[in-house]
Amino acid sequence: MDETLLMIPGPTRVTPRVLKAMSENIVNHRSAIFGKFLTETSEMISDIFRTTNKSYILTGSGTAAMEAAIVNILEPGDKILNVVGGKFGERFSNIVEAFGGESKRIEVEWGKAANPNDIKEALEEDENIKAVTVVHNETSTGVANPIKEIGKILDDYDALYIVDTVSSLGGAEVDVDGYNIDICVTGSQKCLAAPPGLAAITLSDDAWNVVDNTNSRCYYLDLKKYRKTSSMEPPETPYTPAVSLVYALHEALKVVKEEGLENRIKRHELAAEATRNAIKALGLELFPDEEVSSTTVTAVKLPEGVTDAELRGTMRNKYHVELAGGQDHLKGKIFRIGHMGNITHRELITTFSALEMTLRELGFDVEMGVGVAAIADTYLPQKL
Repeated sequence: MDETLLMIPGPTRVTPRVLKAMSENIVNHRSAIFGKFLTETSEMISDIFRTTNKSYILTGSGTAAMEAAIVNILEPGDKILNVVGGKFGERFSNIVEAFGGESKRIEVEWGKAANPNDIKEALEEDENIKAVTVVHNETSTGVANPIKEIGKILDDYDALYIVDTVSSLGGAEVDVDGYNIDICVTGSQKCLAAPPGLAAITLSDDAWNVVDNTNSRCYYLDLKKYRKTSSMEPPETPYTPAVSLVYALHEALKVVKEEGLENRIKRHELAAEATRNAIKALGLELFPDEEVSSTTVTAVKLPEGVTDAELRGTMRNKYHVELAGGQDHLKGKIFRIGHMGNITHRELITTFSALEMTLRELGFDVEMGVGVAAIADTYLPQKL
């Protein structure tokens, strides 16, 4: 089995107890036993979303939840305002267009955060905008968008507020009810540290009102069906769920609960701070401005004179640490370090030891140990 340390923006390392949970016997997905698992899992997700709204587990990746958020409120010709500052903001726009909607895009330079005032201006200019989509944590750029501030603006308009927290929920501050979010989506394999293959979505009463009055063009992701079957006795999903993955997610959410959500968020914040400090200690340059940098992934400019294949290839093939590369026009220009899920100082020390050796091997004049020392200096005041 590959022992490579995954330091990418998901999927993340899964603990043995979560893996063990997947080995439990398969039960009838229409049984009371599974219904109890499904209900408990949904309730724990709602707690992490910080919402009194019901949440629904979807068999599919985070993109499935993104699509569900759009297709259930969209009729051909409807206008959706998409904030596009990276690969996943762009994905929302593509989904809108795929189902016949009109995507009105606010283009944000990759590496910058969205400006809430731009959204306000767009809503003032066009009262027919049905919803606004924002990606909280844009993993393609390492930027965290100000979803709280955007939520304050959306509270004054009829447009629904849709937020992608696929790579932030459980690792950054998310408050669905407090931020006036109408539809929020997430995935299993990022900060929640469960295996890939499940997504979750939660909707406000206002969002359900729109869903109920929309002639949507979906079948498998029809949320009205999920609402109906989840209210049955025992609760069910409309179609066969990934039973073993639900077991795993259930156990992973128990881990989150045991750690405490606030503690988990603080751990992610500390890991992000340590990573940025180590990058700067090595003389490398962060891609986004530090004040908008993500708490779950750090994007770094590739140093001049080295290729992506050389740096990440050496890290992976020689030191067995996997980093992520850039996407689209950032391919070959940045690399990304994921520090989400169960990541602690131990994994960061391993990563930066390997990065220092890689840089030295590639001819850079690196003072060995400075990156690791920066991590230690960040963590030691916290009394490891």
